[in-house]
Amino acid sequence: MVTQQARDLAESAVAKAVRAGASYAEARVQTTWEKEFGLKNGEPQPSFFVEGFGIGIRVIAGGAMGFAATNDMRRSSVSEVAQKAVKLAKASSAVLKEPVVLDSSKATRTSWAAHETQKIENADSAWLRGVLVDIEGRIADGKAGVKLPGRLLYISAELQLRYFVNSDGARVTGRVPRVSFGGSLTAMEGGATAQRFIQQGETGGLEVVKRIGLADRVEEEARIMGKVLKTSEKPPTDTVDVVLGPELSGIAAHESVGHPQEADRVLGREGAQAGESYLKADSIGRKIGSEEANVSDDPTIPHSNGFDPVDDEGVTAKKRFLIKDGVISEFLQNRTTAVQFGLKSNGASRAVSFDREPIIRMSNTFVEPGDYTTEEVIKEVRHGVLFKTFTEWNIDDKRLNQRYVALEAYLIERGEVKGLVRAPVLEITTPRLWGSVKARSKHMEFEAATCGKGDPMQGAPVWTGGPETLLGGIKLGSR
Repeated sequence: MVTQQARDLAESAVAKAVRAGASYAEARVQTTWEKEFGLKNGEPQPSFFVEGFGIGIRVIAGGAMGFAATNDMRRSSVSEVAQKAVKLAKASSAVLKEPVVLDSSKATRTSWAAHETQKIENADSAWLRGVLVDIEGRIADGKAGVKLPGRLLYISAELQLRYFVNSDGARVTGRVPRVSFGGSLTAMEGGATAQRFIQQGETGGLEVVKRIGLADRVEEEARIMGKVLKTSEKPPTDTVDVVLGPELSGIAAHESVGHPQEADRVLGREGAQAGESYLKADSIGRKIGSEEANVSDDPTIPHSNGFDPVDDEGVTAKKRFLIKDGVISEFLQNRTTAVQFGLKSNGASRAVSFDREPIIRMSNTFVEPGDYTTEEVIKEVRHGVLFKTFTEWNIDDKRLNQRYVALEAYLIERGEVKGLVRAPVLEITTPRLWGSVKARSKHMEFEAATCGKGDPMQGAPVWTGGPETLLGGIKLGSR
């Protein structure tokens, strides 16, 4: 819990900014505590401990927005930063074309915490090392059935404590414990190589490692890499049906739906920083896919990597239906962009640190489940390929043209999954992808990811996921 002293400082900063001429003011105190340990080819890497504590103050004055932050938590310093934010806003107002206006979102007063059964503070270097040593023991020296000359593993335990207050009356405290794992594996067999980056993470305490079966997952990933190198054959390059597994469904939803439907991108703010959008402000209601195309973003999913039930503007978050029955239903909004659309914020404003401005972010973006079982989706395919995991993806700045290269992929013939195929390539536009969706399974899985956006860069923890998603009539390539 953020201390009462820090909360008092935040509230005094808001009052100071208002007295200095701000029409609106907010203050966000955040403490970050993180421990990380790594192994490279079995050798311990320098572990580190990070602790951050500070306050970010954002105001509107003269119709412009100003933001300033400090880690000097003396009352005099916080007061100076509040005044600085107001001065920055007033200085910017002279060149402002349109005044910054906030929507009328209800001020939230609440305290929330991600559920944990084993306190994250109990993580120490020995515990972190033990998790990785277990994984290393399962995959080193060909124990998983393949040579892995390149193995980089790391794990971190992190805790964020937050307090938010604004001049509208919002008061929000939050506690976010999180365990994150990353692994980069390079496999070699008979002169051929394969690479795989594995990322797993959830909010929660030390129980996360067992809950997600982390060691078993990594070991299985290594085994699959060996099978791909030893047994896979060339993929078909004619027109086929493609089944995107949950991992591929998730990355496609994140990259080609979530990002281009961030309202700040649509309005052009992110153009020089993280890219643009192929969509326009009037694209809500545009048909972009088949009736089976349904994509959502939901920050309220328990245990999720992007769990954030109240955003960093003090707005209660909710599930956002980005594409519904093939039609663009809503954009991700904050309190300023919502006004420009004649709407209210849907709670999509996030900041990764006290010294970063809250900006529109995804949380957990996914394809909605459908009515089919996984087996029924496969049986729909006469001739096709199942993309289960990827080894490479990329997408252009407007989120229109994209490419996915599978690692674990299987030939499907007459409704049956056959052998592995090597590195099939799906190159497709966003409208073509979502317009090709024919069916979705009931089965859902999620993968952890780190979403980059902003300048300075903000790497936000998220989930991507979905069901098995069937695309019809796709021309594949190969690498």
